Parts: sequence; structure tokens; C-alpha cells
Amino acid sequence: MKKEEAVSHEVGEADGAAGEASPPLSCTGACCHGGAKMAVLAYSLGKREINQHFTIKNAKLISLVLVILLLVFHTASRYHGGGDSCEWLLSRGRYLGENVWQPYGCMMHKYKSTEAKTCLAEKRVAFLGDSRIRQLFYSFVKIIDPERREDGVKHEDISFEDETSSVNVDFLWYPEANNSMKERLIAWTHEASVRPDVVVAGAATWSIKLHSGSSEALQQYRANLTGISVHLAKLAERGEVYWVLQDPVNEEVLSDNRKMITNQQLDLYNDVAEDILHSGSRVKMFAASRQAALETINQSDDGLHLPEGTRNVGAMVLMNSVCNKIMRPIDGSCCQTLPSPNFLQKLSAFFFLGSALVFLVLHILGNNRHRRPVPPDVESLEEKKPATAAVPLGPKAPFKALCRMGIIMAYFYLCDRADVFMKEQKFYTHSTFFIPLIYIFVLGIFYNENSKETKLLNREQTDEWKGWMQLVILIYHVSGASAFIPVYMHVRVLVAAYLFQTGYGHFSFFWLKGDFGLYRVCQVLFRLNFLVLVLCVVMDRPYQFYYFVPLVTFWFVVIYATLAMWPQILQKKANNSGMWHLGVLTKLLCLLLFICFFAFSQGVFESVFSVWPISKLFELNGSIHEWWFRWKLDRFAVIHGMLFAFIYLVLQKRQVLSEGKGEALFSTKISNALLFLSVVFFITYSIWASSCKTKTECNEMHPYISVVQILAFILIRNIPGYARSIYSSFFAWFGKISLELFICQYHIWLAADTKGILVLIPGNPSLNIMVSTFIFVCVAHEISLITNDLAQVVIPKDSVALLKRLGIMGLCSLVVLLLARGSQPTPGA
Repeated sequence: MKKEEAVSHEVGEADGAAGEASPPLSCTGACCHGGAKMAVLAYSLGKREINQHFTIKNAKLISLVLVILLLVFHTASRYHGGGDSCEWLLSRGRYLGENVWQPYGCMMHKYKSTEAKTCLAEKRVAFLGDSRIRQLFYSFVKIIDPERREDGVKHEDISFEDETSSVNVDFLWYPEANNSMKERLIAWTHEASVRPDVVVAGAATWSIKLHSGSSEALQQYRANLTGISVHLAKLAERGEVYWVLQDPVNEEVLSDNRKMITNQQLDLYNDVAEDILHSGSRVKMFAASRQAALETINQSDDGLHLPEGTRNVGAMVLMNSVCNKIMRPIDGSCCQTLPSPNFLQKLSAFFFLGSALVFLVLHILGNNRHRRPVPPDVESLEEKKPATAAVPLGPKAPFKALCRMGIIMAYFYLCDRADVFMKEQKFYTHSTFFIPLIYIFVLGIFYNENSKETKLLNREQTDEWKGWMQLVILIYHVSGASAFIPVYMHVRVLVAAYLFQTGYGHFSFFWLKGDFGLYRVCQVLFRLNFLVLVLCVVMDRPYQFYYFVPLVTFWFVVIYATLAMWPQILQKKANNSGMWHLGVLTKLLCLLLFICFFAFSQGVFESVFSVWPISKLFELNGSIHEWWFRWKLDRFAVIHGMLFAFIYLVLQKRQVLSEGKGEALFSTKISNALLFLSVVFFITYSIWASSCKTKTECNEMHPYISVVQILAFILIRNIPGYARSIYSSFFAWFGKISLELFICQYHIWLAADTKGILVLIPGNPSLNIMVSTFIFVCVAHEISLITNDLAQVVIPKDSVALLKRLGIMGLCSLVVLLLARGSQPTPGA
């Protein structure tokens, strides 16, 4: 996931856009009949016609209009249509699959015992009602203490206390909403010492049962509930009060003495409760379990009491309603208030606004000197580089770029830090992963073109490789496929392959070019880190949160240090004496020993990366454990890439390889043998990955064997001459913005810092994913252009000017670190 220029895997630049689209089948005079020629012509003309009108510029304009319309829609529906995430949580939702509950428009956190105890510490929770409320009580208690058994006496009060956290949860038997319940509520309003912090009440089935569903009983229920509502409202002023609406029943399974409890009767009683309590009252109507039970009541044993899974849904909804505003889980967006922007976020907003103001002033003054716009290439949707040297950017250009960046960052903030757009949980099924996968590979095959060069891992091929890998990773993330171990292990190989390309690309550049200058280093570091550093400030997230960028940045520095240190060995020097090749291998061996030392010395690793200010780059939630895990998991991938690059470049220089158009890489026998072995090893790895029992077990083996599948793929893709002669322009286009795609997905495609999915179009998951993906890709491409523009301004070629700017940036970074350190809340605050 690297920049197209900064982390190029080829030394040469690929100027210009791709040529004419090549037909899927090549024919020569005698073989090609008229029908085949017409098909090829239709194929080429059809693709050109599509790309002629649907350029990237037009796509970005459409995405901008969509964002504005969606923003207006969501704002209007949120503030004028009524309802908020608390109300959605308690009243609306649907099942994802058989047992995963999805509240409407927000995410529900699955609370663990320790979290529940922390939230409810020194609190009292009271459940008042009949046997169905008792079920809810038990499910709620089991979140706090999973070992708790349902051993209470029926039709009696039941108490639960957790001594470690001083949590008290009581069930009080009140099967009817009558004077007895009313007296209990009155006592609580008068005695603060016994008043619960949370009250959960509900009753109706006994009133229907005892009075055979008579209309007089319904009227009495209305009168009783009217009297009770006054005291419920008083309790709601000092705590949280929930009235549980009646769940449906399975009338066919009800026993004879319960036949009068019909769904029609229950609806009448629910209407009364909503009429009395819902209008102008602080009492919250709890209807989520009723909504869930509509789909599961047919699984009830007696037709009255809910299945365990459904009542667990109700308990978890209740826990989210009570605790989300206290615990603030990132994947619990329901019923959670948003924090106000911190100092750095406000500062970044002023910075972008100031840049926009300067741009406006310069524009008004007519300072329009900047490089000429370049015509779009309608075949690749990419911009062609001008034939002559680019005109230096004028003074207005950087402010224009910052203005565009500010608008994009506002969209990021609205998507994942503001209460504007909705969020939903991920839910994995095989179809949600494999169907999009098949679809994108069909598109990739459709957009195939002739390569400009046929060398092994040429620029177009590495862009293609990055592109399809990035698309697979995106589908993997949005579908929640990490739950399926075979997919998880194959995606781990893709991440290792990116690091392999990092080692391959940077080694190739330094070996051939020998450019160890400060300008080159700063260009790479800027292009890798610009977007992430901006997001760290705007989205208030640590650098390590975007784990891949710290990873590739670290390895770039390691590669640079390894090759730049004395003696600097370049290809030109090695050509004079083969002994220099041993010098390179010695350096790589030393690097391997360095990696092994840290891999087997976790204490040393942690002590090195825990020193301030280095720790600010690698800590996540106050610990470097995540950095240790990520580094260790693919620790050999980069050195594998460097070694492969060294062997390949040596063989290429000695003219051992045949890289001409249509030529196999080796002789026929060797090529066939290597192809056969590559296919065998590729399949063998997939079989092993599919047989893994646990992620921990597989991750232990991954660093040592992931290279097998990577090398197998490279040989399969490059040994046949015809395979090196073509590439997918569709995948290559995405490969050029793979870094931006990987980072942007965190906040404007996924949601809640990748824990959920952004919902722009509620109620239609398929349309939502299409619209959000379209906007997401356009934003990623625009950020790529902005980064390239700003790199020319921020990183000058003049060494003196560059050193001055580095000093200024270092000072600013230190100030930001000190401000961030000073603004951290103290524990318990």
C-alpha cells in the first residue's frame, strides 16, 4: 500500500497513460474471421465509450453532489424527523443472520463482565414485573456474572449483589400494574437511600389472564398505569426508568389457562402504555425485545416466555442504553453523546479555514500562476504527465490543495466523529465476501491492456498486484471476514506481500540509483505519512492506530540504514568485483540477525519503543503490544523482498533471464518445472491455511511460510511470457492509490474506527455500499493528488531550504506532542 512514486517497486518511471485496450483474444489474419473482429472492435469501442464520459473528474463532481445531498437528508431526518440513537436502540432493529441483533442506524456494543461491573459500580438496578421481566433480569445479571444460575423461587423477589463492584440488581415480583407496584414506586421517591439508579418495569399478561381479557380489565389497567406514571416520571428525574412493552406470544403453543393472552390483547395493552408514558415523559419505552421476539417467538417452549437468545438481546440493549454514555465504547454508537472537539482538532479546523481564506484572497487578487491542467487519459482515468518539465507550482496552489484537504477532512469528521451519518455492525457470511470478490475479478479481467515492458515485476504489474490485493483487503474488512480463519490467513499473506514489495522496491532503487540523499528520504516519508498525520490530529487517533503506515515507514528507515551504512554497495561497484555481492549478503545477514534478536527479546523490544517521544509513534491505548504484534507477524517479509530483488537484479545483469515479449523467463524445461512447483506450493499453502484451528496457532507459523505463496504467485505471474505482456488497468488504477484506500477506509467507508460500516443510505444495504464506495474511492484519489502537490512544496530539492523546513517541522511536531501530552485526561477524570 505505497505511493505510486515514493514507494515505487520499479526504478524507472512509467510516463504517460496506458495504450489502446488489447482484445481478450489475439488473432492473426487467417485465424480471425469477421465475427471475432467485430467482437474485438465492439469490446474496445465499448470500453472507450464508457471511459470517454465517465472520467475521474466527473466522478468526483458526482460524489461531491451526493455528499451534499446526503448531508442535507441526514441532518433534516435527524433534527426534524424526530428520534435519536437512544430511541432507535430501544425500539427498532433487525436480525443479521440468526442471532446478531442490529439496532436501526447505530452500533450495539457487546458488554463483557468487567465492563458491566465498571459501568454499574455502586449502582442499584431494580426489575419490577412478572415472569417475563424475571427472564430479562436473569439475562441482565448474566452479563455481570456469566456463572449466575436461574435458581430463584418463582413468584418471589430475587436479589443479586457483586461485592467487588458493589452492584445490586433486584427482581421484585409485581405481576400486575396495580396499587402494590404504585406503593413501591412511592416509597422509592420518598427514600433516597433505597432509590434505584435504574428501574425496569412492565406487566400486562397477568391482568389479561386473571380477567380473561375483558375490556373492564383494560380500562382498569389504563387507570392504574396513569397513577403509576406520575411516580415513574419522578424517578426518571433522578435516574433511568424503562417501561417494557409486552412481547408477542405464540398462541398455538399456549397452555389452556393462557389461551386468553392473545397478540391482539397484548397490542391493546401496549397502546395504552405508549399513550400514557410516551408523550412528554422521561420514561423510556423498551420495545427492542418485542421487535426481536416477532421473529423468534415461534421457538418458545411454552409460547409465552422468550427463547434465551432473544431475551439476551433485550438485556444487551438495556446494558447499552445504560452504559454507553458512561463507558463510551467505540463500537457502541447507540445512545452515546459525542465529546466536544479537543484543542488540536479546533486548531486544525482554524488552520484549514485560514488556508481557505488565503486561497480566496489570492484568487481575488488574480494570482493564477500555477501549472497548466493536464488532459485526462480517457482509457485509464488517470492524468497524463506533461511531456516537458512541470511548471513550478505558484503561491496559490498549496493553499488550494489545503483548502481541498480541509473539505475532505470535514467529511471524515462528519462520517466518524459527528452524530450525522448512521453506523451499523459488520456481519460475516460467505456470500458477502466471495460474491464481491468474484465481481471485482471479472472487472479486472475485462480491463486488460498490453504492458509497456515485459520485465519481471514491471511497474504496471506491481501496480496491478497492489490494486487487486487492496480490493481484496477492503472486501475482507467490510464483510467482517476476519472471523473466517482461512480468509484471515490468506489476507495475512497479502499484507506480507505489501511488505515484500517494500523491500523489493526500495532495495532495487538504492541498488541501481544509489540515491541516498535527504531529498529522496523526505519525499518517501512525506508521501507515506502526510495523510495519517493529518488524521491523527483531525480524528484524534494515535499514529499506531493506522498500523500499516508505521510499519512501512519503520521498514523503509531500516532498509535505508542497511544500504546507506558503510560500505555503500551499488550495482556499478559490484559489477567490477563479485566480492561486493558477498558484502550485500553480509548486510542482509546482519539485518536478519537484528530481526531475530528483537523477535526473541520482547522485553528489549518494548523497552526500546517505550521511550518518549518514540513511544508516541508506537503506543496504542498506552501500550506497544499492538506494535509488537504487527511487527513480529511479518518480520521477515521485507528481508525476503530485498533478497529476491538482489537475486533477480544479479541474474538480470548476467543475462540469465529471458524477458523479451512473449518469451518464457527460463528455458522450457526449467519454466515448466518451476511453474508446476509454484502451483503445487501455492495450493499446498492454501490447504494448510484452510486447516488452521486457531489464529494464534497459524500466526506463529505465518512469518516463516508466507513467503512460499508470495514467491509462488510471482513465478506463476511472470514465467509465461504472455502473462508478463498484459496487465489489468482496472487493478493498476487502484494500485496507484492503494495507500490512500487503506487509510481512508478507517473513517469514510467503515465506521467507528473500522468496527462498523458507514450507513449513508439507510434501509438498503446494497445501495448503501455502492454509494459509500463510490464516494470513498473518489476521496482517496483526490487525497493522492493533494499529497503529490503538497510534496513539491513542502519538500524542496535545495538542501539548505530542506534543512530549514525540517527544523521548523521538527519544532512544530515537538510543540504538538507537548500539547497532546498536556491535554491527556488524568486517570479517573
